Amino acid sequence: MKYNKKSVFSGGFRITPLSILTISGTLFMALSCGEKKDTFQQKGGGGPTTVDVIIAKSEKVSDQVEVNGTIVANEFAELRPEVSGLLTFLDVPEGKTVQKGTVIARINNADLMAQLDKIKIQLNLAETTEKRLKQLVAINGINQADYDLALNQVNSFKADMVYTQALIDKTIVRAPFTGVIGLRKVSAGSYVSPTSVIATMQQLSNLRIDFTVPETYQKYVTKGQNVEVLLDQSSKKKETARVIATEPQVNQSTRNITVRAVLNAGSTSPGSFAKVYLKTNSNKSSILIPTNSIIPEAQGKKAITVKGGKAVFVTVETGDRLADVVEVTSGLSVGDSVVVSGVLFARPDAPVKVRSVRNLKVATM
Repeated sequence: MKYNKKSVFSGGFRITPLSILTISGTLFMALSCGEKKDTFQQKGGGGPTTVDVIIAKSEKVSDQVEVNGTIVANEFAELRPEVSGLLTFLDVPEGKTVQKGTVIARINNADLMAQLDKIKIQLNLAETTEKRLKQLVAINGINQADYDLALNQVNSFKADMVYTQALIDKTIVRAPFTGVIGLRKVSAGSYVSPTSVIATMQQLSNLRIDFTVPETYQKYVTKGQNVEVLLDQSSKKKETARVIATEPQVNQSTRNITVRAVLNAGSTSPGSFAKVYLKTNSNKSSILIPTNSIIPEAQGKKAITVKGGKAVFVTVETGDRLADVVEVTSGLSVGDSVVVSGVLFARPDAPVKVRSVRNLKVATM
């Protein structure tokens, strides 16, 4: 039996090598197109973004602002020597009150003391000579120029004595005010310089508190007004402080102003943390939304609302920021559905699915 090398018959269908090649190519193209179609459907066939919303409503805004403050001493000084030298005397009563002018330390000044004694002797001799010549010039016994020279020498020695005494005073470290002295930083016999800190002093009466407030609240800060201060976070007992001064310039980096108040009472230490409550007298109602609902942009701020099942980006203006919420002064209306969860995934005019409607307290947790 002979077979045709160029063709094979199977069920009446003639199969040739060219036919096999054609069929294989067709199947490959069909499969490839099917994969591309499936991939396209996966990319573009996603469902709506799931979000949580709150219903915007008018909320009562507190009439006080809470800011952080730091307790500072009424007076503070680092005790440093004015000149370099060896400490020959040191009296630092750590933790005790010392009076203004009390000698805290002395630096070796033996050479200056000897120089002062020498000048005193020279001055005594010059004064004796000046008195003798004064009597002679009165009877024309000497020229006036000789007397003037003697008088000039007296004045010169007096100036030298004052100058030397000033150098001696620089070797003595005194308490600049009445206050409590801190821990001793050096020991007697140490070599010190003007960069060396011997100890610190603080005046603990009339403690002050420094705090900063946003420039928008500058109008609510006046000299003489009282503010509430929370010194102990556990006791929740508030003290009263009186504003004594404000920094005249607004900080260009933070847009805050620095305020200083003096505490009327309370036991605390300089450097301690405190909460300050400033009344604004602006008891009002405004729309409040969580701070994480605000999208900052170069041209302003935006929030996302849900209308007709789609995300609508609206431009908003904000006012006061209170803890985890922010006041919206324009851009939102009472009754708007504001997105509070899923903000990063929503796209303008894209479909969204509201999973839940939250209240403001839950939304800020």
